Amino acid sequence: MIINYLCRLKSNLKALQLGSFRSRISTINTVSISKEETVISFLKNCSCMKDLKQIHARVIQLGFEQNRFVVGKVIVFCAAAEHGDMNYAVSVFEKIGDPDAFIFNTMIRGFGKANDPRKAFDYYKRMQERGLVSDSFTFSFLLKVCGQLGLVLLGRLIHCSTLKRGLNSHVFVRNTLVHMYGSFKDIEASRQLFEEIPNPELVAWNIIIDCHVSCGKFNEALDMFSRMLKFGKEPDEATFVVILSACSALGALDFGRWVHSCISNIGHGWTTEVNNSLLDMYAKCGALEEAFEIFNWMNKKNTVTWNTMILGLASHGYANEALVLFSNMLEQKLWAPDDITFLVVLSACSHRGMVDKGWRFFDLMKKEYHIQPTIKHYGCMVDILGRAGFVEEAYRLISNMPMQCNAIVWRTLLAACRLHGNVELGKQVRKQLLELEPDHSSDYVLLANTYASAGRWNEATRVRKTMHKRGVQKPEPGNSVVGRHPSLSSYKRKQCSLALAPEFFWEDVDVWWLPDKYFEDPLLCKLSHDDSKALID
Repeated sequence: MIINYLCRLKSNLKALQLGSFRSRISTINTVSISKEETVISFLKNCSCMKDLKQIHARVIQLGFEQNRFVVGKVIVFCAAAEHGDMNYAVSVFEKIGDPDAFIFNTMIRGFGKANDPRKAFDYYKRMQERGLVSDSFTFSFLLKVCGQLGLVLLGRLIHCSTLKRGLNSHVFVRNTLVHMYGSFKDIEASRQLFEEIPNPELVAWNIIIDCHVSCGKFNEALDMFSRMLKFGKEPDEATFVVILSACSALGALDFGRWVHSCISNIGHGWTTEVNNSLLDMYAKCGALEEAFEIFNWMNKKNTVTWNTMILGLASHGYANEALVLFSNMLEQKLWAPDDITFLVVLSACSHRGMVDKGWRFFDLMKKEYHIQPTIKHYGCMVDILGRAGFVEEAYRLISNMPMQCNAIVWRTLLAACRLHGNVELGKQVRKQLLELEPDHSSDYVLLANTYASAGRWNEATRVRKTMHKRGVQKPEPGNSVVGRHPSLSSYKRKQCSLALAPEFFWEDVDVWWLPDKYFEDPLLCKLSHDDSKALID
């Protein structure tokens, strides 16, 4: 009755869809095509767990609860859908008398997505116990789980299993292996696995470039991109996003402009994600005019777009302009600010000493947008108050935080105490830091400088001596490098095209094999010999 009433008023589209869905479900028995095909059709169009449970009930009524093809589709939705439910998948699985490899693979995939590796490997073990053959999909899902959760030992053991079964050269398995070792920050293994691929497809190139970026090998990522173009592989949106992130990290403005021209020449890479990456690259490289051109040119913006532009302005000293842009974002009411937006805005307030605005935005985040501040938001507020000289108020804010304060926030307050010569509060803050990070060099330096700024030279000398006695040393100074990526020595922006990709020279490498040292990992003590053997076998 309620559904029919809402349908008549047309005020609840979801109820209308649900009512229509229920009526369609009830017609399964009356359609001319087979009942199995009809059920499969409903499963393909299913959008939520509530609908799925209705379909599953009809599956049971029709006697398909042991039909592995139909029930497998039910489990696929639970495992792969955005709003799936692995608990429901388990309840369905346990009622299947003889699940096949596809169903086991789906369960492994679902628990990998749910970040539950123990259950994923439990189903892998059950699969082996039933005598089912593990295929390329099985190992791809398991390797992906290991990479996502940093399970180094298990990942290496599964790699051994793929070698034993001759599946390591399968395209899905090999790509997942390359990505897994990149997730482990073992870029050498990723690189050598990639080099063994006879003719890598674009997906493999994207993965190896992303691995270099995630491992901080940004120059090497640019080289791989240049090499990919030389081999005639046309980049896609994923390629552009990851290579532009490398340009942003390096400050490689010329290379970034060259990538921009490649996107223009290809003509089909203009997605919101690519535009956001271009915007981020120009902003981080200090080319704010070009960043604004991209920002104003974009027809489809999202919250990330606004965050990136606001951050670009704030980080280059244009705090007022950043806040004006934030106000424009709120006025248009098309995009809701998120926790990152407010973090960027608070950072802008910090650099300009805007205490009142900082408090206003901090309260706005909590009260109007219902965003709970994180330790980073509180750190920004401490920095705002500390820079403005309100060190006691900053200390009270830390004391009233709903979470435990970390060393970074305490250190921010200690720096403010040094700046404003508040020695007594600086001593209290230093006691807190001693409990968290007793041998951090900057804490000693800040406290010594606080004493020195107040003319208390004896105390400053004592702190320095204590630092020397404990063997605490300041880290190596940073370096600033201004230059151009060597691959761009023959680059001409106006004539840029894929055919003019920078040259790349590569030496052959030996075939990679799993070193013995991989099995000397102390994590082995957490896995019994029988368990290790079972995984390899």
